[in-house]
Amino acid sequence: MGDIVLALPALSALRRNFPDAKISWLVRSEFAPLLKGHPHLDEIILFDRRFLGKAWVNPRAFVALSSLIRKLRSSEFDLVIDLQGLLRTALLSFLSGCKRRFGMANAREFAYIFYTDKIKQDRDSIHLVDYYLNIVKAAGVSLRQAQGGKQNQTIDTSVQFILPQTGAADNSIADLLKSSNVNRSNYAVFVPGSAHDDKRWPAECFAELAGKVSSQFGFSIVAVGTAAEKDIVEQIKNLTNVPITNLAGVTNISELISLLRTAELVVSNDTGPGHIAAALGVPIVMIFGRSNPARVAPYGRNYCVAAVEPDGRGFKADSTNPRHNIKFVTVNEVYRLVCQQLRP
Repeated sequence: MGDIVLALPALSALRRNFPDAKISWLVRSEFAPLLKGHPHLDEIILFDRRFLGKAWVNPRAFVALSSLIRKLRSSEFDLVIDLQGLLRTALLSFLSGCKRRFGMANAREFAYIFYTDKIKQDRDSIHLVDYYLNIVKAAGVSLRQAQGGKQNQTIDTSVQFILPQTGAADNSIADLLKSSNVNRSNYAVFVPGSAHDDKRWPAECFAELAGKVSSQFGFSIVAVGTAAEKDIVEQIKNLTNVPITNLAGVTNISELISLLRTAELVVSNDTGPGHIAAALGVPIVMIFGRSNPARVAPYGRNYCVAAVEPDGRGFKADSTNPRHNIKFVTVNEVYRLVCQQLRP
């Protein structure tokens, strides 16, 4: 989810430079709502990873994978850009039959062998948003391009995050907050989960922070995550006297975006919902452990980062230095960053 959000500015840069092009996005089915209705996108091509991954043992999955490859080939793409950088995405770009395939020079799983154009990461593109923009730039995007006509018009290529907003999702969240006795105009969202245990800030830290922000700002506090993360939220609730509404596993992606869009504050681990909140521009503190903040922090908002030694980790996605363990990020540091944004 976070990778898709960080790639959104590259999509918008492509559209600004190629206004008449047909642009398609191959995406896992469960994340398609992040892109549905995007004004700079013409087509969403669904990739059911779990089902298609069984293609070699399940005849139906094999037929579906073959159908997907035929669709990619019949589209006769002029350009394929792989921003995921994994073997399966690189292989699909190759199987599309497209003659120009752009990707990361340091792509994982030897994926780079399937690219015709391998773009290196430099010190000016440590952040993935900048790296992705450099890749589309190599593919022909001009970050400042003058269009033809009697008066040349300079394209605005400022980094742009566009996420869908639907009335149905807004209404659903309004009803959900009302039924949960959450103040719709004054609530904070906690994102205490992550797919990786060592990227989760301790539950007792979230519990202590809940007391501080509730006391200081009077926020209602909502916690979100997957259904599997309900127990994490319950653990936090058991460690604090502050009421916390557990919405883990309750919202779909569209409703999650709506919930985050109108939050007064978001405190999140380095995980998908946190990146959505960062893209929406809401006040946020994102907490990092081993993952490198310089690569995926809220873009252009270093003051939102809570981490031990957030700078100077280089290009690596993850640190093996024990000092960078997420448990060493203090509650006082996170609370300081909260106050810095809410009371500048």
